[in-house]
Formats: sequence, C-alpha cells, structure tokens
Amino acid sequence: MKRLAILAIVLTCFATLCLGRSRSRTPQMIIQLTDPNLTGDMSLEAALAKRRSVRQFSSEPIKRSQISQLAWAGQGITEPQRGLRTAPSAGATYPIELLFAMPEGLFVYRPVDHSLMQIGNQDIRSGLAAAASMAESVAGAGCDIIVAGSIRKLTDQYKNNARKFMYMEAGHIAQNIQLQAVCLGLGSVTVGGFDTNQVRKASNLTRTLEPLYIICVGYPAGQGTTETSQGQAGAAGKKAVLIIGSQNFRDEELFETKRVLDAAQVQTVIASMKTGIIRGMLGNVAEASIPVNRLQVDDYDAIIFIGGPGAAEYVGNPSIMNMVRETVRKGKVLAAIGVAPTILANANVLAGIQATSFLSERDIIIQAGAIYTGFPVQRDRSIITATGPEAAVQFGRVIVDTLSGR
Repeated sequence: MKRLAILAIVLTCFATLCLGRSRSRTPQMIIQLTDPNLTGDMSLEAALAKRRSVRQFSSEPIKRSQISQLAWAGQGITEPQRGLRTAPSAGATYPIELLFAMPEGLFVYRPVDHSLMQIGNQDIRSGLAAAASMAESVAGAGCDIIVAGSIRKLTDQYKNNARKFMYMEAGHIAQNIQLQAVCLGLGSVTVGGFDTNQVRKASNLTRTLEPLYIICVGYPAGQGTTETSQGQAGAAGKKAVLIIGSQNFRDEELFETKRVLDAAQVQTVIASMKTGIIRGMLGNVAEASIPVNRLQVDDYDAIIFIGGPGAAEYVGNPSIMNMVRETVRKGKVLAAIGVAPTILANANVLAGIQATSFLSERDIIIQAGAIYTGFPVQRDRSIITATGPEAAVQFGRVIVDTLSGR
C-alpha cells in the first residue's frame, strides 16, 4: 500500500506538469470514483454485435458511475502488484493519458487510485468541436474522452517503433471504452480527424502529450433513461425564438444552442432585425425567418438572445427592452449568452438575479444589480445566462430543463 501511495503521488505530479494548465496546477477537485463493476448483464459477443458509431446524442448527462466504468475500461488497473491495466502496453510503459471533458470541467484519470483530478473548470467540448471533423458529435456528447500519448516514454526502449506502439495502445483503449459504453446503454463514436494543435490548445496540453483520439460518449438521441424521456417530453412542442444580430452573430452560440433544443423537440425559429441569410463571425450562415419587431412574446415559451458583436444593436432598442421586460412579467424563459446578457441588464431585469456573461460584460451586469457568478451557465428562476461559445451546449441543456419544468 505504501508503494502504491508513493506511485499515486508521483503520477499526480506528472499529470499536473504534463497537462500544464496554468490555472490548475493545484487540482481544484479530486473525484474518487466508485469501484468498477467486474460483472455485467451483457456478454462480450452481444457487446460486439451491438457496437455502432453513434453521432447524435441526447441532452441527458452521463452518471458518475458510468464515467467510473468507462475510465476503468480504458486504463483501469487489473493487477495492483505489477500495475497492469485493462489495455496492453508495450513493455508496460503506459504512455497514454485519458482526459475527460465534461460540463463541470476537464479531468485526468488517475489509474492508481481510480480517481479523476480536475485540471480545468471550463466546459471545453465546444472548443474541441471547433477543432474536430465531427463537430456536432463532439459538442453534443455527454463526455468527450481525449486519448493523449507521450511518445517520449517509448522512444528510449523502442526507438523507431515507438510511435507504432503508441498508436496500437490507443486503439486497444478506444475499443475497450466503446464496448464498455455499449454495456452501459451508451453510444459512442471515435474521432480521429481533428487539428492537433487546436485540440492541444483547447485542453491546454503541453507538447509532451499528443492528442490521438477523441471518443464521444453519451446517450443516443431519442434514447436515455425514463427520467430523460419524461424531461424531453416536457420540452417537446415548446416554442423558442433565437434572436441574432443582423450581422456578426457568434456562430457556436447559435448553432450549438439550437441543436440541443432541436434534439429535445423544441420548435425553434431564428429572428433578427432583417430576414434572410445572415453571416456569423466565423463565416457560417443562418436564415432569419422573422423580423424582431414582429415578435409576440405570447407566441413563444422561450426568448433567447445570441451574442456576438451584432447583438449590440439590441442594447438600446426600446422595443427590445419592452419585450425583455414583458417576457419576465409573463414568466417565460428568458436566456442570453456571451455579450447578450447586457441586453437584459439594460432592460433592468437583472436586479438581485444571479447571472453570468462574457467577462467583458461583467461590470455592466453588476451595475445593473445582478449577482455576478462567472459560472459557465447560470439559472435564476426562468432567467438563464451563459459566458459564451464554450458554454453553448450546457446553455441549451439548461434551457431544455427549464422548459421541462425541472
């Protein structure tokens, strides 16, 4: 036990140094995972037969016990005396690190004590999505598992074969995780097409670790537990309008929020000062079908303001201010993301309300009487605010929850 304790301390230090998050050199949170289940109801043959790539996920969060099982399947220790793990490794060098990107932050798995160490408190799934070929899958998954490898741990012993062995080990781990996901009733898909530097930047990896795989895991869209089915049924048929500027809206804030709402069967429309095709900051286009000045609050269950520089045109607009105040009076869901919470502040509906926003808007939010939290997403009664693109998926999920009465 003493030897394992010393090894745990060494691994913790190594992970902290290699992962190199300047904000997180001292872990913000250690999650002690539940003991892995070593027996199950599904045979290996059944898991193999059922494994499919799932690219669309529901908004249901993955349970902590499921995260525990996925982590163990990928890198869990199966023989404590020698430290052997669930996936084979050349010379038992184990050059792979598993990182779990979840709504509550980014965590690295520590096999020695079967725990997760928090190395970042931001939801980076949107950042990963921007770097990946299957952006919708990465952004919408309940959890993105980053498989990262350190070739330096293999080079001295295996020379020219080091990279081949590292890739082989990543493949073993990915297969384990995907089969375990099937046994847990989850879907998964592996993503190998991504910009390595962008993924490294999003997860703040140093150059000693190379991202090799992103494994998206979550409940397949349209499935999930009874609780989720009931919750989504509560949101199904609700109506929401997403309001964007007539130019330069923030792409991820619109599309990722809308995707989550659409998956929950919320009826969505896009409104703006002008109708037709509107281009976002990143070059993507959206079609606004309704002019803002014709919106009727009574026609919608949720009024949602999307950020980006274009949102500034609504800040001093008297009709918009009246619409915001009417939304609050009638108990409708009122939501704003990025810089858009300033619109709510100028309408004087944030006094005494817990709220968040893009950092540049913090002082304005506070001056309006809000209790600024700085959390990625903040809900106070039926008012929902979020910090920006990295929180868009979570923002959409909180809107769905609120529309469902949860």
